[in-house]
Amino acid sequence: MRMWFVFRFCCPAAQSNSNPEWEEKVLEYFRGQLKEKESLSWVPSLNDVPLHYLKPNSLVKFRCLVQDMFDPEFYMGVYETVDPSTKTNVLRCGKYKDVTECGVDLNSRNTVTAERQTFYCVPIPGESPWAKEISFLSARVVPSTSYVPSRQKRSYEEDDDDMDTQPQKQRESHTGDQEPEPHGNGDSKRQETEAPSSQTTAPSDCSSHLDLNFPLPGERGPACLVKVYEGLDSFKLNDTLEIYGILSVNPVLTVIVYPRRDPSSLLLNPSESMESPEEQRAHDPPASLVPRLHMLYARPLQHNNPLLPSAPTEDQSAFVSSFLVEMASVRAELLAYLTHVLLGDGLAAEYLLLHLISNVYTRRDVLPLGKFTLNLSGCPLNSYTERLYQIIQQLVPCSYRLSMSLHTMNSMRLVPKKDYVANRLVSGALQLARNTSLFLDETQLEQGQLDSSGVRNITALGNLISWQKVDYDFSYHQMEFPCNINVLVTSEGRSLLPSDCQVPLQPHVTPPNMEEYLTTIHMAQFTSQMNKFRVYLSLARTLDYSISDEVTKAVEDDFVDMRKDDPQSVTAEDLHRMLVVARLLSLSLGQTTLSRDGWMRAKHIDMLRRSRTEQQKSLNGNEP
Repeated sequence: MRMWFVFRFCCPAAQSNSNPEWEEKVLEYFRGQLKEKESLSWVPSLNDVPLHYLKPNSLVKFRCLVQDMFDPEFYMGVYETVDPSTKTNVLRCGKYKDVTECGVDLNSRNTVTAERQTFYCVPIPGESPWAKEISFLSARVVPSTSYVPSRQKRSYEEDDDDMDTQPQKQRESHTGDQEPEPHGNGDSKRQETEAPSSQTTAPSDCSSHLDLNFPLPGERGPACLVKVYEGLDSFKLNDTLEIYGILSVNPVLTVIVYPRRDPSSLLLNPSESMESPEEQRAHDPPASLVPRLHMLYARPLQHNNPLLPSAPTEDQSAFVSSFLVEMASVRAELLAYLTHVLLGDGLAAEYLLLHLISNVYTRRDVLPLGKFTLNLSGCPLNSYTERLYQIIQQLVPCSYRLSMSLHTMNSMRLVPKKDYVANRLVSGALQLARNTSLFLDETQLEQGQLDSSGVRNITALGNLISWQKVDYDFSYHQMEFPCNINVLVTSEGRSLLPSDCQVPLQPHVTPPNMEEYLTTIHMAQFTSQMNKFRVYLSLARTLDYSISDEVTKAVEDDFVDMRKDDPQSVTAEDLHRMLVVARLLSLSLGQTTLSRDGWMRAKHIDMLRRSRTEQQKSLNGNEP
């Protein structure tokens, strides 16, 4: 905490000396300190430590997604107060604070009005329990022992009568039948909030200050209002960040929300009185539920896998180099594991592995390059798909399973929508962080009629799969937001949604008890082995890739030869898919360039897949 006290005392002193460079020097000092590896261990995290254990005005961090960006606001950057005893004026710094000190001289000529912006940030949607657990254990910070709250702050659970007051039960309900891993459970030490169990297309109830606007139902964790002072152009909606800043939980912020408490004497900005009650509740929720965080430094997260270095450093380069040696062996082990999970189907396991490391690496005009949506058809109709998702959830840092039942598709809000009354963006289930694994369970879809909302949801999923974009609803127009989401569709027959690749599942084993079979396979994996798989999948996505001119020419010639006998047998779309598969095959082996052998391997497995698909079509004559 020492750095924060240095900042507090140097702030007004520097202002009084009229040194315009003081602020930049202080921020440079903070950034330099926070970029050190040690900062990960000594700065407490809002994701892990209960709010009432954190000292107000102390330095904390928050791993989050930018869910909404509010309008800029004005504040007193510099102001003067009058000492009631000596009647002398004292210059104060208003930056990194929500409330000014008493005795403000409103007639002072030294007052400086500044502007800042507020981001509404939520924990990364769909973050896997293992990722939360490892982050908690690897960066555990002992709460301040020198700070004793004058009163016990309201817990999140006390403020929401509908919430479960036992975090352990919340965790179990969130993970379903998922087997716990033997590295402990830190959730019992955290305070958590919970999103509503379902999101409907009806307008959000802005009258309730407990609506934390999480994108996914059942989510837990603190939301936060982040005050941003500089570099606004470097942040975008849906960015995933680790924010370091000054924590503010001033009780006055709670009082301001409720007009019935006559807050006129507390308002710092007269324009606040012009806001509607709905907007006040959305933009100024109680600080005990939604703390304020004044940003000092923000680190963009290219991934949220706590087992990997999070920023490009020498340590990351050394880590990557050392792990590349193991890539081929880890791949073989993971492929064997997935083969067992997919009931002995090695080809389907191969394609699932490639899907899990796929990533949109660039865009050419509107076409996202690198996406690889997989449709795994022929899935058993019992609890198999749910257990398959739980196994995938144990491998990736972020995931979400959307059960595509008729009721869900007709009632759930997938696309975020602008609420002009509350002046906020109401979240939807497709407002996800980059590289999230979206598991669409089409085996749950039954016969019935999709209403207009269901049709819009299906259209949104189709656009996400085809173009990697979500069109947010702003009532009078739609605004396109690009995304980078891995979509896996499980279905009985061919999916009604588009996909880049369909693989009919051909089980080689038929276990009498599917639940017991999959549980046994998962429990046979040690935590150390699972961590290797997790590192492997995340690392493969980050590798660079290129194709030499020589191999490019060989691929072109090969394509011409394939079309000589039957021009309709291989299309340009088939070539594009094989090139994507070849890229993913190379990266899965730790190879950053395409070789002739890699291209031939991609052709071979694509031929096996197409042959299986054609065979399945002949068996199911009704499939397109």
